[in-house]
Amino acid sequence: MKRRPPEIPDLSAGARRRRSLSAEERQLWDSVARQVKPLRNSLRLPRPHPLEAAADAPVALLRPPSPVKISPPPKPQAPPLAPIGRRERAQLSRGKKEIDARIDLHGMTQTRAHRALFGFLQRAHHDGLAFVLVITGKGKIGGESERGVLRRQVPQWLALPEFRALVVGFEEAHIGHGGEGALYVRVRRSRL
Repeated sequence: MKRRPPEIPDLSAGARRRRSLSAEERQLWDSVARQVKPLRNSLRLPRPHPLEAAADAPVALLRPPSPVKISPPPKPQAPPLAPIGRRERAQLSRGKKEIDARIDLHGMTQTRAHRALFGFLQRAHHDGLAFVLVITGKGKIGGESERGVLRRQVPQWLALPEFRALVVGFEEAHIGHGGEGALYVRVRRSRL
């Protein structure tokens, strides 16, 4: 004889009914829920018991929504430095492209040279100059290791954010313009 499959009751949406938890089941569930570690770090308000919620409804204190933290827009980054092109460097060294201005930092202290260079580049930027020559000097060879400080410092200064807003790039100058003791500096165009 063939067995009949057991009859499955119709559990369509209309026939289903949600059963609420009994007080004992709710207590058991709460104790289990307290022992479980949440997967994400978000604060959740505990659900009130249905019977307690109905009794405490007029007195229930709701937590005000936490204020939304709006982060300030990121500060615009200073554009990166780009080397002067080979063709432009050749034109500068041969005198086919003109050097618009020069500054000589010989004999200045680092502080004074930094201020003078920054002011000079600000004026060049404002005046719309394209190429300037910064003469640092080679420093004395041998002897004291502190010689040639500006020669080492000026390229580092030009890489700082406040200078990058004024300068596109720089390269060591041709021997006719000072060689190792001078730099060709391309000044950034001012935006109108």
